[in-house]
Amino acid sequence: MMVQRGANGDREALIRALQVYVITDERGEDGQLLDIVEQAIVGGATAIQLRRKQTLGRRFVELGRALRKLTRERGVLFFVNDRVDVAAIVDADGVHVGQDDISCRDARQLLGKDKWIGVSAETVAEALAAQAEGADYLGVGAIYPTPSKPDAKITGLDGLAEITRRVNLPIVAIGGVHLNNMIESLERGAHGVAVVSEVMSASQPREATQAIAQKVKTYFSGKKRLDDTP
Repeated sequence: MMVQRGANGDREALIRALQVYVITDERGEDGQLLDIVEQAIVGGATAIQLRRKQTLGRRFVELGRALRKLTRERGVLFFVNDRVDVAAIVDADGVHVGQDDISCRDARQLLGKDKWIGVSAETVAEALAAQAEGADYLGVGAIYPTPSKPDAKITGLDGLAEITRRVNLPIVAIGGVHLNNMIESLERGAHGVAVVSEVMSASQPREATQAIAQKVKTYFSGKKRLDDTP
């Protein structure tokens, strides 16, 4: 079930909803993208972000509405990247903004108190500033070099660990994260992992997401047992 901002226990619920965060890219036609996202949700994606920089306004809104319908039916969170106006029009659960996009404070003014706002952060300074502006969660990275954003600066695992120590927000690790290295980010304090090509370019998106979701679940189940040990 989708978690609503402002509800009791919303932070813990948001953390759970950010564990397997799938971000779209430019691959394929709209119908193909919808099929991949649906397969990802069936495989265990807990949040979807529509990120499609080359899609123009009207088509972007239409795609956003289709994804809003799908995610609402499936009970997963739906974010729009960058486009606060589109997030409002399609009634997304929230928006994710980068350092060069509209500010978190301005996004909150436009979207109101009932929507989630995520902010990208590469450094501790950016993370602290986002927290001060009222961000609900952070997308931290790039953790590793990534073909999805070849110009992204590298935060690295050490940078991720420092940010998780300094801020009190849910954190999603992003940038070059995939099945075989994702545990490293969780061990540094990330609450979830964001993947793009690992799912979007997979020949079997459902199975690819399922493998990630199972690994996340196994990690946090084991961590909880250890944390509960007297």
